[in-house]
Amino acid sequence: MKEELPEIVRADGWVPLVIRTDYTDDAAWREVIAELERVAGGREWESPVHLVDDRRWDGVTSDEALVAAARDEELSVVFLADGVTMRSPLRPLLALDLGADDDQDLDPVYYQELIDSPPPREVRVVPDAVHLVHGNLQLANVDFPEFAEEAAADPDGVVRDLVAVPDGPGS
Repeated sequence: MKEELPEIVRADGWVPLVIRTDYTDDAAWREVIAELERVAGGREWESPVHLVDDRRWDGVTSDEALVAAARDEELSVVFLADGVTMRSPLRPLLALDLGADDDQDLDPVYYQELIDSPPPREVRVVPDAVHLVHGNLQLANVDFPEFAEEAAADPDGVVRDLVAVPDGPGS
C-alpha cells in the first residue's frame, strides 16, 4: 500500500459505501452517481449512498480497499468504482465481501473443503443493485456466495436488481 488510506467515517451504518478508485473518466463516474441517486430517490425505503471521491484512493487495489474498509466493523460489503466500472457501459461496481475473513481460523478437521475452496469474495454489481446487495448482506438475508452465483448466471456476469425503479416523479 502506498500510504495509509484516509479513514472513512459514515454517518449512517445502513448506507452503502462506494469508493472511487479510478479517475480516468469523470463522465462515467457522474453516470454511476446519477444511477445510484436515481435508485435511492425512486424508492422511499432506500438510503442515499456514501461516496468516497478522494484522489488518495486512485489506483487502490481491492486488497488495499478491503483492509481500509474493514476498520468499519459494521460494514459487510464495500463497492469500488474501478477501471472496469469506468470502461463498461453497464458501469458495474466491484463488491467486496468484508465478512470473508471470518473463515480464517477454521479447523481443518471439520472445514477442509471450505478451506480448499473458499467462497468468492468479490462480484460485479450494476449501480441499481447496490442497495439490494448491501441491504441483504447487512441484514444477513443473503450470503455473499449467493450473489456470486446470481452474477455467474447473468449473461454479463453482474448482479442486477430485477425490480424496476421509476425514472422520476410520476413515472
